[in-house]
Amino acid sequence: MTGTFTNLKTLMLGITIAMGLAVQCGQAKAQGTDAAVFAGGCFWCVEADFERVRGVGDAISGFTGGTTANPVYRRSGDHIEAVRIPFDPNAVSYATLVNLFFRSIDVFDDGGQFCDRGREYTTAIFVATPEQRRIAEAEKARAERKLGRDIVTPILDAGRFYPVDEYHQDYYRQTAVVLTRRGPKTKAEAYKFYRTACGRDARVREIWGSDAAFAAKS
Repeated sequence: MTGTFTNLKTLMLGITIAMGLAVQCGQAKAQGTDAAVFAGGCFWCVEADFERVRGVGDAISGFTGGTTANPVYRRSGDHIEAVRIPFDPNAVSYATLVNLFFRSIDVFDDGGQFCDRGREYTTAIFVATPEQRRIAEAEKARAERKLGRDIVTPILDAGRFYPVDEYHQDYYRQTAVVLTRRGPKTKAEAYKFYRTACGRDARVREIWGSDAAFAAKS
């Protein structure tokens, strides 16, 4: 009898755990995760900017927009550097992310971004659904009215996204030491030096003023 009771207790415990997991999975599914894909020049910078936004998960740097198979850093063919940004739509809207994106780039430069030149560093928004396109086009029009000028950043259909190798993921916060033109630095230090020297924040502030989304205030 004791053995039967023990077996029954074990069975009920297993059912309770399973029900709990099912509820958790259901809640996670209900919350959902969407993704935005933005190309804003150096993917280190875009990743660093958007991972600061509440509701954004672990952003992934990579390549998209071209036809070259298996692109890699410095040999990306006709792809451009981009970042896939997962986000919880219950915490932050796609419209907010697009708004922040426009205010974090040079929207008038179609030849690259800041000190990085060429197609690999041009800007774009890659949309995965008609709703994303509608929102992106509305935010672009709003930004153009704000600036009083046309924005060159295109809104394109999303294609295959190729993550870059681990060396470049979360570059802005890595502590590994690399050799730079200014001597050995951690990747985090090298990133800060690059961003300042490239003039990214200075140019974004010049365009957007107090509306600059992520530009350092110093």
